[in-house]
Amino acid sequence: MSDVKQLIMNKNGLVSMELAKQFIQLNEGEKIPTFSEWSETTNVARGTLQNALKLLQSTEAITLESRGHLGTFLIKKNMKILLEFANVSSLVGVMPLPYSKHYEGLATGLISAMENEYGIPVNLAYMRGARKRVSLLMEGRYDFALISKMAAMDSLENNTEIEIIKDFGPKSYLSNHVIVFADNENDLIEDGMRVGIDTDSIDQTNLTYLVTKNKKVRYINVNYNQILNKVKNGEIDAAVWNEDEIKESYSGIHYVPINDIDENDTIAVVVANRNSNELCVLLKQLIDVNTVLSIQHLVAHGKMMPRY
Repeated sequence: MSDVKQLIMNKNGLVSMELAKQFIQLNEGEKIPTFSEWSETTNVARGTLQNALKLLQSTEAITLESRGHLGTFLIKKNMKILLEFANVSSLVGVMPLPYSKHYEGLATGLISAMENEYGIPVNLAYMRGARKRVSLLMEGRYDFALISKMAAMDSLENNTEIEIIKDFGPKSYLSNHVIVFADNENDLIEDGMRVGIDTDSIDQTNLTYLVTKNKKVRYINVNYNQILNKVKNGEIDAAVWNEDEIKESYSGIHYVPINDIDENDTIAVVVANRNSNELCVLLKQLIDVNTVLSIQHLVAHGKMMPRY
């Protein structure tokens, strides 16, 4: 057990843990809250707060300077020690299954970009369906999730506790969504068609409803990774799908582009729980958009081996 872990195994240490989370969010040079303000927000007695603050100072997690009537200011903070106090020992994210070079590049970019000087390991889990990824994020199973901006905006309508941490721009999540058809003669959704839909995928569901608007079709619930095979076998007549995977693995299948749709479905974003403020601050610091995109490009074009 580290020295910091031993220190937080008491009342003052537990309060120091909460204060550490606050200091992670403060910038060096900023004025810190007064004991009265902290006592009001934490429901902790002033004396306990003073002892907890002394503990952070004695371990050199923070350096403070009193400026009389102006208040007390954060002069220096040691993020590595503060993160130990805050019990942030690892980061785990969740993203789509890396079935395309686009996603392999994103996974490699995130893992590489998030290597850090604090010694905090970063791992990724893989799961289809943005709805499931967001749900498990909010349950605390994961620290961050990679989804499309379309899925993020949809989720924000029902859950204000989600925060977009990073936006990677157009074509970062995928190149395009298209409509795949079982019959090579079809270019349009027609009445009577059996249309595949995966309700775990926010993007696929929303786009399916968009392309079938005002059409009398029969929706067939299909697991996302089974859609293309069911189209090829004629079990469903049409479905919305990711063009990247078609080009890489299903070159013979017939598809047409979806016109006039919001490009948010092609934008990758990292989301987190805004209530975990210290994690949001850390993620914003660690994830550099240009680094992730550069590595994604190298992997997608075969100039770098995927690593995730």
